[in-house]
Amino acid sequence: MPTVAERLIEFLALQGVDRAFCVPGESYIALLDALHADNRVDLVTCRSEGGAGFMAVADAKLTGRPGVVLVSRGPGACNAAIAVHTAEQDAVPLILLVGQVERRDLRRNAFQEIDYGSMFRGIAKWIGEATDPDQVPELIARAHAMAMGGVPGPVVLSLPEDVLAMECRAKLPPATLPSPVAPSPADAARLATLLRDAERPILLAGHGFDTPGNPAGDGRAALRTFAEAWNLPVAVSFRRQDLFPNDHPLYAGDLGLRNPDAQRAAFAEADLVLALGTRLTDITTQGWTWPAAGQRVVHVCADPRFLGWFFPAELAIAADARATVAALGSHMPAAPAGRAAWNARLRALHVAECEVVPGEFPDGIAFAEVAKLVERIAPADAIVTLDAGTFGAPFYRKVAWREGQRLLAPVSGAMGFGVPAAVAAALRYPDRMVVGLVGDGGALMTGGEFAVAVARGAPVKLLLSDNGSYASIRIHQERAHPGRVSGTTLENPDFLRWCRAFRVPVVSVEGRADFPALEAAIRAPGPAAAVIRTSLRAVLPGA
Repeated sequence: MPTVAERLIEFLALQGVDRAFCVPGESYIALLDALHADNRVDLVTCRSEGGAGFMAVADAKLTGRPGVVLVSRGPGACNAAIAVHTAEQDAVPLILLVGQVERRDLRRNAFQEIDYGSMFRGIAKWIGEATDPDQVPELIARAHAMAMGGVPGPVVLSLPEDVLAMECRAKLPPATLPSPVAPSPADAARLATLLRDAERPILLAGHGFDTPGNPAGDGRAALRTFAEAWNLPVAVSFRRQDLFPNDHPLYAGDLGLRNPDAQRAAFAEADLVLALGTRLTDITTQGWTWPAAGQRVVHVCADPRFLGWFFPAELAIAADARATVAALGSHMPAAPAGRAAWNARLRALHVAECEVVPGEFPDGIAFAEVAKLVERIAPADAIVTLDAGTFGAPFYRKVAWREGQRLLAPVSGAMGFGVPAAVAAALRYPDRMVVGLVGDGGALMTGGEFAVAVARGAPVKLLLSDNGSYASIRIHQERAHPGRVSGTTLENPDFLRWCRAFRVPVVSVEGRADFPALEAAIRAPGPAAAVIRTSLRAVLPGA
C-alpha cells in the first residue's frame, strides 16, 4: 500500500510537475523519501526557503505549470511566505507543501506549530490541512485546481509529519481543470463593434497572456495575432514587457512606475481602453488614475472578483483572455482611418523614452549602459531575470524585448528574486543564455542560491550592481527629506572575492573600458559573474 507521500508525488508527476524546490526538514522526511524513490520529479535543494520559493515561482512562469516548493513547519514556512506573496501579486500558480506537526499536536502550540489557515489568509488562494491519510489525494487535487484555475495563484497544503508516513487507501482523483471561459456571443459581438468604432484605442495586456505550455495555446502569439488583425496599439501591465515584441510598430510601452508625463497624457486621450487579462491594480493604473474619468473601458478578467473594483466598465467580461481573442476571430476586423496616426503617435512616445545618453559620473557606471549592452548581445531566446531595485529600471523602459526572449521580474517588487529566478531558468533551459541581475542589497539576501547553480552546472551569468545603497529607497528619501540619509547606506563586503568563492570566472567592471571583458564573459559558455561599480549619483534626483 503506498504512503500518503508517495500518493502525493504520484499525483504531481501525473500533472507534468517534473521539478520541486526545497530546504529539507524533518517534518516532511517521508516526502523526501518518496522523492528519492521516484525519479520523475527532480528535487532541487536550496539554501533558503525564500530562495526555494522564488525558484518555484520562476519555474512556474516559464512552464505554465504550478511551481512546487517543500518546506518544514514554522521557520521554514515563514521564510517561504515571501514566495506566496510574490505568486499572488504576479498571478503565478504555486503549491507550497508544508510539513506540519503531528496530528496529536495540532492547535496545542507545539514546537514550531503555526495555524497556516490564519497565517496565509489574504495572500493564498486556498489553504488546506490533512488530518487523515485518505484526505490527501483529494486535497492535492484541489490544491492543483485552485492554483491553476481562473487567475492563477498560490495555494498552501499543510501535511502533518505522521500523516505523510501513513498508508493511503484512497485512489488519486483525476485532475480537473476548468476549460477557459469564453465571452458570450453577445459580448463578443459588442466588443467587436466597440473596436471597429474606436479611433484611439489602447489594448492593455496583462497576466492572462502569460501562458507558456498551455494546451489552449501560447498567449503571446495569440496577443500578437489579435493586435495585428485589429490594428491595436498594445501597452503591457506592470513588469510584463516580454508579452509583446517591443520592436513591433504596435508596441506602445508599459504601465509601470512613474510613466512619462507625455505618455500618460496621451493614454488619457484614448477613446477605448481594452484591459485584457489584467486585474487593473494600482501600479498598472498609475495610482488609480487611468483609465481616466469619461474613458470607455472594457475589462476582461478570468475571475469576476476583479471586475468593477474601481473603474466603471462599459463592458465587464468574466472570461479568459486567450478565449476572448479567439472569440473575436469570427468577427471581421476594421478600424477608422485615423487610427494609424494614433498608433504612430503612441509608438513615437515610447521610442523617445528608450534612448540612453551616456554620462560621466565619478562614482561609477550608469546602469542603463549595462542594460543596453545586455540588449545588444542577448540572443533571441535569452532569459533575463531581475531583482527589485533601481538598477532594474532601464530594463523596463530602455531595453527592447524581442519575440522569444523572456523577462522574469517580480511584479510584487520582492528583493531577493533575481538570483533564484536565474538558477531556476538555467536549470529549466540549460542551452539558453540566462542573465541574472541583482543589486548589492538583494545579493546578500538570496545570492547564496548561486551555489545551487554552480553545484548543478547551470550556466548562470550573474551581474551584480554595487553602489553601496538601497538606492530605490534613497531616491524616495532624497525627494521627501533632501540630504537626510537614514538607513539606506550599505557597507558591502568585497563582492569580487564573494563571487570568486563560487569558483566561477569573475569580471570587475569599473568603467566603459571594461565592457569588452563583460561582453566576453556573458557570451562565454558556462557560468560567470561580474561585479559592476554602479553610479548612485546617476539615479538620484537632480542627476
